[in-house]
Amino acid sequence: MTSSQVIVKLCITIFFLIHYGPPASAQLSSTFYSSSCPKALSTIKSAVNSAVAKESRMGASLLRLHFHDCFVNGCDGSILLDDTANFTGEKTAAPNNNSVRGFDVVDTIKSNLESICPGVVSCADILAVAARDSVVALGGSTWSVLLGRRDSTTASLSAANSNIPSPFLNLSGLITAFTNKGFTTKEMVALSGSHTIGQARCTLFRSRIYNETNINTAYATSLKSKCPSSGGDNNLSPLDTTSPTTFDSAYYTNLINNKGLLHSDQQLYSGGSGSTDSQVKSYSSNSATFFTDFGNAMITMGNLSPLTGTSGQIRTNCRKVNSG
Repeated sequence: MTSSQVIVKLCITIFFLIHYGPPASAQLSSTFYSSSCPKALSTIKSAVNSAVAKESRMGASLLRLHFHDCFVNGCDGSILLDDTANFTGEKTAAPNNNSVRGFDVVDTIKSNLESICPGVVSCADILAVAARDSVVALGGSTWSVLLGRRDSTTASLSAANSNIPSPFLNLSGLITAFTNKGFTTKEMVALSGSHTIGQARCTLFRSRIYNETNINTAYATSLKSKCPSSGGDNNLSPLDTTSPTTFDSAYYTNLINNKGLLHSDQQLYSGGSGSTDSQVKSYSSNSATFFTDFGNAMITMGNLSPLTGTSGQIRTNCRKVNSG
């Protein structure tokens, strides 16, 4: 290749980078908005702190939104899209219907960001940062959120129904569900620790408290008062009976004491001989190890098939695709 050909090729490359941005495979970066919207992270944090101060449960809800977004076709903000006359999104999928919440908080964050940096910060990135800030607001440790995701222009009801791990899964099913998304079993156990905050509906743990034997008797009895054998499907109980509004390692101690609320929770500990039992014991006795592993696993989750470069769009309203 002659020098003139090299120069022409270089000019073409520069032209495309200027007009179309980096390729879609571009890596996420913790400093993505440092120039384009320097107040992005502080704006999100302020709104999250305010929402969690009003209702501690909102922290768990925002964390869950990010999880349920990333497990369905990657971290692309698809869970935020409302249904339209011509489009059915993910909000009515079985794992989400009457369950996922926090959309109003995301709307507030997006509105605040649009007022200072219009068209810059994606809804998918808002979910990633809000998840981290929620954990910190409830006493957990921080991690560096990688940014630069763009928003999808579509969603998948069927993928939401099939890809989000069920609370009724056995250990082998949990491992498979997370392996299918590229996680190790260790990362699966660490991410399960998100259940140290939040609540679950009676319909999700009724069969456990009435039919299973690997549950603390007094604990099961106390739950039956909130969750009768019939009716009361939407009655709530905390996933962590010890410290339900604090992000700590008590979830794992509860498992050792057979006080996991969901069937899938208790599957992580089976009396000391299970494949994940030693990890549960480790987190129970050392919260610092749990915090480190959880943060690293959240970074891995945030890297699930993000849209970057010229893929997708930056939605102006997180609930709907940009028109035109």
